[in-house]
Amino acid sequence: MDMQRAREIIESPDIINVTYNGEPIYIQNVNDNETATVYPLDDPQKEEEVPLNKLEEQ
Repeated sequence: MDMQRAREIIESPDIINVTYNGEPIYIQNVNDNETATVYPLDDPQKEEEVPLNKLEEQ
């Protein structure tokens, strides 16, 4: 996923399904270094920074 699309998903009022390694995630923030701060939908405490190119829109 590119940085612009990730930002569009964050700003969208609609629910857009995104996965990281096959797991549904929530994009919390897009960082300037081509990464995103995300967490699994079922575990908001498990926040991590991941490469944007590993995120997949469903």
